[in-house]
Amino acid sequence: MSNKKRRKNLRNIAIIAHVDHGKTTLVDALLKYTGAYDFKEGETAIMDSNPLEKERGITILSKNASLEYKGVCFNIVDTPGHADFGSEVERILEMVDGVLLLVDAFEGPMPQTKFVLKKSLELHLKPILVVNKLDRPNARPDEVADMTFDLFCELNATEEQLDFPIVYASGKDGYATLDLDEPRESVKPLLETMLHRVLPPIADPEMPFQMLVTMLDYDSYVGLIVVGRIFHGSVKVGDPIAVVKRNGKVERSKVTKIMKRRGLVRVETDAAVAGDIVSIAGAENAQVGETLACINDPKGLPTIKIDEPTISMNFSHNTSPLAGKDGGRFLTSRHIRERLTHEARINVGIKVEEVAGGERFKVSGRGELHLAILIETMRREGYEMEVSRPQVILKKLSKQVLEPVEEVVVEVESEYQGAVMQALGKRKAETRNIETTSAGAIRMDFIIASRALIGFRSEFMVMTRGSGVMYQNFLEYQTYKGDMPARQRGVLVSQSGGEAIAYALFNLQARGEIFVSPGDDLYEGMVLGVNNKGVDLVVNAMKGKKLTNMRASGSDDAIQLIPPREKTLEFALEFIEDDELVEITSHNIRIRKSHLSEHDRKLINKRK
Repeated sequence: MSNKKRRKNLRNIAIIAHVDHGKTTLVDALLKYTGAYDFKEGETAIMDSNPLEKERGITILSKNASLEYKGVCFNIVDTPGHADFGSEVERILEMVDGVLLLVDAFEGPMPQTKFVLKKSLELHLKPILVVNKLDRPNARPDEVADMTFDLFCELNATEEQLDFPIVYASGKDGYATLDLDEPRESVKPLLETMLHRVLPPIADPEMPFQMLVTMLDYDSYVGLIVVGRIFHGSVKVGDPIAVVKRNGKVERSKVTKIMKRRGLVRVETDAAVAGDIVSIAGAENAQVGETLACINDPKGLPTIKIDEPTISMNFSHNTSPLAGKDGGRFLTSRHIRERLTHEARINVGIKVEEVAGGERFKVSGRGELHLAILIETMRREGYEMEVSRPQVILKKLSKQVLEPVEEVVVEVESEYQGAVMQALGKRKAETRNIETTSAGAIRMDFIIASRALIGFRSEFMVMTRGSGVMYQNFLEYQTYKGDMPARQRGVLVSQSGGEAIAYALFNLQARGEIFVSPGDDLYEGMVLGVNNKGVDLVVNAMKGKKLTNMRASGSDDAIQLIPPREKTLEFALEFIEDDELVEITSHNIRIRKSHLSEHDRKLINKRK
């Protein structure tokens, strides 16, 4: 297509990187330099508006911002860096004409760097390499640039893609440079590179209207909002449009609102043309990957391919004796069904199936973190539920059973290398590479079955005394690897209901780690802690000290309890076995047996 059909006053760019390599901070620096956002003193990470994103320091949902430089509008999309949110990255890359590939100047390319770069190269996008975090101690920008070039070659980049510009930057300090010997003043060199190296979008406003639905949002006032890029033609408020479904069926709709980004704010506009990334209200029946098209010539664009989920969990309403006593507002299966149905429509990486006559829901996602974020979001919204242990999704192909396999990179101090290798060896991991980093740590690459990693992260942190770093990324489906080691420890199970007594907990803590505090409400079948002996043990945590008129030296000293383990959602999901559930309420996370009665559990074990 001729250059006349390109919109030279517009650039659409995505920022892609491994988790915590500084995408959001760099966007902050660009917005600040161009005046697109009025920063308050000390304000940072403004793109991470979700409370969970602020707490965890990671990007979960893709967001876009707009800024102007030299009369050109830049639509910049910030994407998640964690592998579990890969479906977000895949969709975003369909909307843009270029990418900024961020790589940490100390860590270098990591598993997610490889994942996002591979996706962008497959879509024939030309990356700009940004070696970020130059302010870090022990930064090695030249070495990291060479490592990234090797990664491009490994992923079979074309000659054109290999001719990528390199920008050295620090989003935290707000500067970029093309040469490490030049002064470091502002992010202007990065903006100049984006201006000259990212192609303007191909856009012909005379063609029939076509827009690919890339994301969905919801507003309680205007209803469903579809977000995407207009590939051809133009659209105005009030226009009748067609929704071209995946199966080719055409449904009629009408545009009620069009919104563009100005800085971080959505601004209403009367019309939009090819090349624009816009939000449109009115297409209530649209789904991700479908096309909004001209009513007189409804043709669909190629649909977006989304990688399949690899992990599933069962969700159900809370059936414990404490259900509804923790401030939850949504307690029934109907509430959970409606919420999960809404999530599956907005979040294309989630799949929901009803089981057990609609009482339970099998929810599938891209990883433990992906589902944990959904659970935590629902918990904060007031939903009470029970969830089962995460299970990998197996596939059958030509009478062979296949299971998901992941690439794992761990970085530990040399003294922990042997213990980590031994633990992963028991889980049938294959060692691919071992090297010493410039900081003296040991970096090891493994290939391992996804199910072998369930429950390993907590063990890994204990093993390395909190100093180890572990990254994982889905690789492919491979032949089933056989049985994996189960949890070696048993649990302490409450015998009956009531309040936990300090004296009873003091006597129990010699058996293993305790999860509850004195005064906590307990019920029969609730897991109180760990039994190091390796078997489940039913105990009475409400047993008080018998009073006598006899006194002995030292016997009445104050009881000293070890502080109980804080039960985070991630720990609970990793800890439980197949016969256990995690009970989630607004104020508490508890672990319980699936069958609360000791009698029922014994009957089931006999049948097995």
